[in-house]
Amino acid sequence: MKIVVLAGGISTERDVSLVSGREIYRALKENGHQTVLVDLFLGLSEPDRPLEQLFDADIDWAASVCSVSAEAPDLDSVKALRPGYRSLLGPHVLELCSLSDMVFLALHGSNGEDGRIQALFDLMGIRYTGTGHVSSAVSMDKELTKRMFRALDVPTPPGVTAVKGVPFTLPDAVGFPCMVKTCCGGSSVGVYRADDPSSLEEALKNAFSYEDQVVVERHVTGREFSVGVIEGKALPIIEIAPLEGFYDYKNKYQAGSTVETCPADLPPQTAARIQEHAEKACAAVGIESYARVDFMLEEQTGADYALEVNTLPGMTPTSLLPQEAAAMGYTFSQLCEWILQVSLKKYQ
Repeated sequence: MKIVVLAGGISTERDVSLVSGREIYRALKENGHQTVLVDLFLGLSEPDRPLEQLFDADIDWAASVCSVSAEAPDLDSVKALRPGYRSLLGPHVLELCSLSDMVFLALHGSNGEDGRIQALFDLMGIRYTGTGHVSSAVSMDKELTKRMFRALDVPTPPGVTAVKGVPFTLPDAVGFPCMVKTCCGGSSVGVYRADDPSSLEEALKNAFSYEDQVVVERHVTGREFSVGVIEGKALPIIEIAPLEGFYDYKNKYQAGSTVETCPADLPPQTAARIQEHAEKACAAVGIESYARVDFMLEEQTGADYALEVNTLPGMTPTSLLPQEAAAMGYTFSQLCEWILQVSLKKYQ
């Protein structure tokens, strides 16, 4: 198949997306596909041949992609490479995608998981991996996601929405400690813990520097897990135990920062319950193809709480979904092919 792996963009998860794209690109090449890796925002410089010939070109499209750094990317320097830009799509991106048999979405964060790219591709008749534009948009917004969870009785921590410029009082149902999260952020960028009124004020200030609306929810003390769901069925559960702090940007993408165990060491009944809730969480927001759901298991009560749905889970060397697939006996290349074939079913 002729496949465009679409990565990059200008979200806070740009660097993660590029590394996911690099790994997917190499896997698909290994599987025998004619594959091109393209940055959503930077696109292609003026090609030296017709676009359709790029699929057969002897070019290593991943050669310039580096590893994920410990800090979020400097997006201003990236935007400066396209002064006066008006579109997220760089030169020739849409044309090249239109020539493909499938676009493998390696985008993360607001550029790829908010549904806008999916909606554009739907209008253009371009086939792509992952869920559709509506479920992407709902899942990207943590406030909307929590509403959908509650509607289908998926357990989720009590929380409220705070709006920039509007006086905010922490409800007793949430209390301290609490977590402050940007509604549409990802990779734990814009996520803060507050233990008292002064740290809550600082957390809100920091979160509002990213977005005008944030979620404030009760902090659940306990163990953290994630569950991939492919075609409505949960994969083995992975436990995430950062060596320091919580599962933030650094701990997610720097090797050795977190201990990850898959399958997680859980009583069978607890594991089955969390997997059932993961499947219900995906159904609540209308997921097609595949996604990943993050959970907390409360230490005192043993209750599990769904936090959010990731519609385009990371595919970096330290990412969770590939580890869950490996626990089932799938290599990374086999996982990419599985996602590709599952996504194709949307168009049959």
